[in-house]
Amino acid sequence: MTLLIDCIDETETLTEEQMLEIERVINFAAKKQDVEEHSEVSVTFVSNERIQEINREYRDKDKPTDVISFAMEELGEGEMEFVGADMPRVLGDIIISVPKAIEQAEEYGHSFLRELGFLAVHGFLHLLGYDHMTAEEEKEMFTLQKDILDEYGLKR
Repeated sequence: MTLLIDCIDETETLTEEQMLEIERVINFAAKKQDVEEHSEVSVTFVSNERIQEINREYRDKDKPTDVISFAMEELGEGEMEFVGADMPRVLGDIIISVPKAIEQAEEYGHSFLRELGFLAVHGFLHLLGYDHMTAEEEKEMFTLQKDILDEYGLKR
């Protein structure tokens, strides 16, 4: 299983190995979820200031957050689905705050890499349509996240 993953580190603080590990954990999650091979996703690592701008602009929340996902398959009002036989499935974008990941790793007492993996898988599951707006949805999504991360080897 191989997705086409475009990783961009706007903070220029992550190592190549950390970025590769995030690609591997997302590919692992994709395999567990039977996502079509060669589907596309982008992961951008940003500062708190940048994620706050995005959060303010798209979610009307003027504060930094840890991860934001933009699913390309969710149709807005008046939008039409575009389907092509030879086109890859474009899942969307995951944006992760590196400073928030560092802060949360310390707070939860696990590695920075585990926190990055958690945020990447969390964002990826949002791209696949999972959510946590109700207690039932939250239980399903968070159990799935934990199972994926544990099986992959990024345990708390």
